[in-house]
Amino acid sequence: MKEILDILYSHQDEKYGDFLSKLVPNLPREKFIGIRSPEYKKILKELQSLHCETVDAFLKELPHAYQEENVLHVVLINKEKDFEKCVSLLETFLPFVDNWAVSDVLGGKAFEKNHGKLLPYVKKWMTDDKPYTKRVAMLFLKKYFLDEDFSPELLESPASIRSDEYYVNMMTAWLFADALVKQWDSAILFLKENRLDKWTHNKTIQKARESFRITDEQKEYLKGLKR
Repeated sequence: MKEILDILYSHQDEKYGDFLSKLVPNLPREKFIGIRSPEYKKILKELQSLHCETVDAFLKELPHAYQEENVLHVVLINKEKDFEKCVSLLETFLPFVDNWAVSDVLGGKAFEKNHGKLLPYVKKWMTDDKPYTKRVAMLFLKKYFLDEDFSPELLESPASIRSDEYYVNMMTAWLFADALVKQWDSAILFLKENRLDKWTHNKTIQKARESFRITDEQKEYLKGLKR
């Protein structure tokens, strides 16, 4: 979409693009325009000068060529307030997510305010073959379902994941580390019973022991569970 690409390129910072490409090693440097995060608010304002049809066409024109197009796509999804439309946009986009820097900025008011509607989708995405769809599912569990909407059974599916993908296993570890902070009695059972693969088990313990929200006594106990 030339109009939108022109806007993106008007915010280009090539040195920042060099930096970003090092943070996302699975993508080649030429996939990065180089746009700093605060610029996306300005970009959203500039998009208002375009016809709605242009933005709608951009959201349907997949896959995108550049990382920053994908980030903008996520920003537009997060901005959508209607849950049904928001989740429809996300389901269309998820198969094209190919790195953590795109998956991990997903969120938004439509998801925050509709946990009950969101949960069936999270459960479905958890079983998807695509690694970053799994990562998004666990990200949403971590964001939205470890507090008042928590249920111990929600940890069963992520605990059963066996993946060769580093970014899947790392998100599993972050999820369980946060679960130890917020739902210790339920989460600790998965470590005591060796329900996670060895790498994820040990990474969970590492992440939890690095947290200031875990007590010294809990950290010492976790140390004894290392495999």
